[in-house]
Amino acid sequence: MDILTNKFVGLVVSLCLIIAIFISAKGYLEEYTSDFNDITLHSSILDEDRKLFIRLPQNYDKSKSYPLIIKTDGNFNLKRWDESIAGLSEKGIIKDTIIVAIPNLYWFDTRNRDLVPPFARKDVQITARTATVNDPKLFGKADLFLKFIEFEVIPFIEKNYSIDDNRVLSGFSAGGSFVLYTIITKPNLFTGYFAFSPAAWYDDSVVVSEFRTGLPHINGKPLFLYLSIGADENDIITGSFTGLLSAIEQNAPLNFYSEYSYSEGAGHSENPYISVPKALKAYYEFMAKNQYAKHVRLTN
Repeated sequence: MDILTNKFVGLVVSLCLIIAIFISAKGYLEEYTSDFNDITLHSSILDEDRKLFIRLPQNYDKSKSYPLIIKTDGNFNLKRWDESIAGLSEKGIIKDTIIVAIPNLYWFDTRNRDLVPPFARKDVQITARTATVNDPKLFGKADLFLKFIEFEVIPFIEKNYSIDDNRVLSGFSAGGSFVLYTIITKPNLFTGYFAFSPAAWYDDSVVVSEFRTGLPHINGKPLFLYLSIGADENDIITGSFTGLLSAIEQNAPLNFYSEYSYSEGAGHSENPYISVPKALKAYYEFMAKNQYAKHVRLTN
């Protein structure tokens, strides 16, 4: 009887191990591989290897230059981006575009580390941070991740692909807070910014406060920000979103343009799917108006 029991236990353990391996492999394939070009880039800044999912335009031609979108959320809605860009570019509404999507490390929890700004706790909290909670290890490392994008990702793309000066940074949730942080620290690194359901509520909405303070100091070329939120999202996210809109209305400089939308019937994870084509069309409308204004100034 003991032999049969041991065999049964061994069989159960083996079965559980097989299931665990299958689930892990399935998760790896879904989150850490894409239907596009998967590149591994070693980052000296982050001291680790990072993957890039690179979506090239249909009929990519090295002799032509293409817009660039850097997406902080990896595989999340990447197919939606591909379909939206392909459809809108075919209609002549936008230009076909190179997308570089950066996934989080699969085996480690790096999302908050990379995307939470350095003035907020990476173990995100709703309540305000007290002055005594100041250990540097507690804060997000978005400053390092931004350096990784600026000094390693973009130069790699410039070296290996043909891109123009039309560049967009996009992020969802924590990625949205990273977009807002980038705007007030490196505004001219990109021409356009998309923040879908941005997590601006960290530490009693410190992201909103820093955004409000940083906006008036943005100068240089015209910049565009598209903000969106699901109409069914919770009061915490909605409240910080309202704070962002108020900051833009009161503090945005003349070279800063923005649009926002509420996705009816959508929650947090559904909103980006609805927002992608809206943001792309709004950005290209901004670009067309900006190019027209530039032409008028040159010819008058």
